[in-house]
Amino acid sequence: MLKTHQCGELRLEHAGQQVTLAGWVHRWRDHAGLVFLDLRDRSGIMQLKVDQASAPQAHALARDVRSEWVIQATGTVVARPAGMVNPDLPTGEVELEVSALTVLNRAKTPPFYINKDENVDETLRMRYRYLDLRRPSMQRNLILRHNVIRFIRNYLSDRGFIEIETPILFKTTPEGARDYLVPSRIHPGKFFALPQSPQQLKQLLMVAGYERYFQIARCFRDEDQRGDRQPEFTQLDLEMSFVEREDVMNLIEDMMIRIVEELTDLELVTRPFPRLSHDEVLRRFGTDKPDLRYGMEIVDLSDIAGASGFRVFADTVAAGNPVRAIAAPGCASYSRKQMDELAALAQSAGAKGLAWMAVEPGEEGPVRSPIAKYFSAEQLQAIVERVGAAPGDLILFAADTAPVVCAVLDTLRRTLASRLGLADPKKIAFCWIIDFPLFEWNADEQRWDPSHHLFTAPMWEDVALLDTDPGKARGQQYDLACNGYEIAGGSIRIHDRAIQEKIFGLIGLDVEDAKQRFGHMLEAFEYGTPPHGGIAPGIDRLVMLLAGEPNIREVIAFPKTQQAADLMAGAPSEVDPQQLAELHICIVDSPRG
Repeated sequence: MLKTHQCGELRLEHAGQQVTLAGWVHRWRDHAGLVFLDLRDRSGIMQLKVDQASAPQAHALARDVRSEWVIQATGTVVARPAGMVNPDLPTGEVELEVSALTVLNRAKTPPFYINKDENVDETLRMRYRYLDLRRPSMQRNLILRHNVIRFIRNYLSDRGFIEIETPILFKTTPEGARDYLVPSRIHPGKFFALPQSPQQLKQLLMVAGYERYFQIARCFRDEDQRGDRQPEFTQLDLEMSFVEREDVMNLIEDMMIRIVEELTDLELVTRPFPRLSHDEVLRRFGTDKPDLRYGMEIVDLSDIAGASGFRVFADTVAAGNPVRAIAAPGCASYSRKQMDELAALAQSAGAKGLAWMAVEPGEEGPVRSPIAKYFSAEQLQAIVERVGAAPGDLILFAADTAPVVCAVLDTLRRTLASRLGLADPKKIAFCWIIDFPLFEWNADEQRWDPSHHLFTAPMWEDVALLDTDPGKARGQQYDLACNGYEIAGGSIRIHDRAIQEKIFGLIGLDVEDAKQRFGHMLEAFEYGTPPHGGIAPGIDRLVMLLAGEPNIREVIAFPKTQQAADLMAGAPSEVDPQQLAELHICIVDSPRG
């Protein structure tokens, strides 16, 4: 053994023991006759003291070492002298008096500091990811990720779930994003696909009678990248038989509460998790993934605005569209430049402009606005009261179609909350979104698209609407949102072949196409399929929120860049022509526009 103990485990009770440690030099300080080294391994940091008088050979070597060298040290654990205790380290009451020191490997000077967190260009971090992963913040994140996954496995196993692995190579069945295709050498011209999710396979496991399944599943989607997206990602995949919507939601809610309470020091704001209908959440927050850590809720002012003399508002309401607003606390004193920035932000979300009213400080709180003259005193007072604005607050309006109004006010709400520090990083707020529409109308292709996926069951009382008015049918879908992100999506599934075939028809799949793509599912439904449902929380996004990080790359060991590339290994890369020939693939130049 090259080490008898971990650096971070030594305490006062180990004083007097001889131990051997090994790790990386975190920092070093040369005080002539004494050299102090901070030795780091995964468990933490231990201070080494190398005295020239008692260990001359070790001292001579210690004066040569530098940061990130890998060394081994043997010595005696002693209490630090009075006044030299480091309260910021768990090992801060002790140090190791070194008697022997060995250099196991030297290191070049790293391209960025390992021993302190600082802003480093992300391209450089991705290029040297193996060094970036040494940083304490990255180690904390990956250890948290490990603890979350371990907790999930134990939690579900204790409740009768069994973990079953499903294939990575499967059939291409697009689920809203492009598949990653894998050519078959044995079957020329045919392809496997990497799974966007194990959706069909987990439903087939319910047909097979396993009743409670889960998997920490790797999934793949060939889509444009954002801060909370990666081409390959990890999700908890879960399915249950003989359940209704509340059964799945209650299980996941209890698990999430326990994860937050047992693995983090975050304050859980919402308990129990609110259940918000899709219509309600859009009206109140403008998005189906709201951040509930703060207020600034959207308020409908259509009745007041429509009766005003302001033509833009009156015409909008007359056309059947809404006028809504939010109150930004303390922003009435915004400068012209700041208001122009908000207007540009609103326009980027689809607004034609941005109307506003500032409630002036003072007991009366008079309203200042370019459009105030179009409203009576009573109307202005009614607006202030309805949005809950106080003196010093700024009221921001959106008047357009409902989708545009939602997008504009959601954008303004999130941006202002960030600027005003309302989104407390030490708080976490979950909520359930339910009663989604089952379909969305695709005007370009003149057909219905599923709002969730092909296998989501309609509300049973809405099944008749599939024949008469599909746009009014609600799906048995439930999404879990947290701090402005969707972190899980699930539903009760269709378990009846006739209903599944009807859904296929509504979304434009003819009988033969449906059989070719999903014949195995349709046939399975004829062999006694139980009612079932499930959910798939995203592990990467959940850990990102628990760790308080701005994007999921901070909680993934080897992520891709926003251009879906691995800068460290140089992937994707060209392959040998012989490999292409074996796979029956020919590279052709893309047409130039």
